Amino acid sequence: MEVLLAKNAGACYGVQRALDLAREASEAEGPVHTLGQLIHNPGVVADLEEKGVHVAEKPEDVAEGTVIIRSHGVMPQVYEQLAASGLNIVDATCPHVARAQKAAAELANSGCRVIVVGEAGHPEVEGLRAYAQREGMKVDVVPSPDAVPADLRAPIGIVVQTTQRRENLDAIVDAIRAQGIEPDVKRTICSATRLRQDAAAELSERVDAMVVIGGKNSSNTTRLAEICAATCARAFHVESADEIEASWFDGCSSVGVTAGASTPEDQIQDVVSLLEAM
Repeated sequence: MEVLLAKNAGACYGVQRALDLAREASEAEGPVHTLGQLIHNPGVVADLEEKGVHVAEKPEDVAEGTVIIRSHGVMPQVYEQLAASGLNIVDATCPHVARAQKAAAELANSGCRVIVVGEAGHPEVEGLRAYAQREGMKVDVVPSPDAVPADLRAPIGIVVQTTQRRENLDAIVDAIRAQGIEPDVKRTICSATRLRQDAAAELSERVDAMVVIGGKNSSNTTRLAEICAATCARAFHVESADEIEASWFDGCSSVGVTAGASTPEDQIQDVVSLLEAM
């Protein structure tokens, strides 16, 4: 069975930066915590735990030592709380997320009602919402065109979760324009996300099966799995090579592999090696 790896797959710059910062911080004196999971990858979180980097759910759970702000960022009030605590802070917020946070605040500061295109409850989205709300403006989290509020009035500003699909953003913009409003759109989708999506879509059209590697709680990996399933009848989302079953590939002459932006290289190679041995 031929194994083909997508042209763009695996850990993006922001995730790799967060991993490097966390591993460096693990050597610091005193306890080390990440505020929430550093990235949405259970294997990485478990590996960091073994290195002494523990997960804290709330700022109050960290009494001393070093606290690492996860790649998804945090609400501004959480950052301020940490800054006042006397803890050693390592800010691993993805630079693209930080850019989106700034855009959300600027839109609100200019007087716009802010639409956050993304998944309600996702830590990045909750941070974007908080940055806009801090400026005193109304904020709506809109995951799809069907969820666009019907009572909009200009001015409207749009900021986007970095892992969203461009097609979803465009459809939401069209729905707002249908109300006679021209929104101010900050296109904060990360280019790494789009490159991985395009590469996965292209590869899934020419193989018999696709394996998508990454956390089940990772929005960008889940989206890759959806893209692959749309064009490939056998598309499997796994977090590690241990989940793969040989029977999935009965009768297959080729299998494609892709991985979310929160998936490190070693996890990809474990899957590729297993598939090549079948």
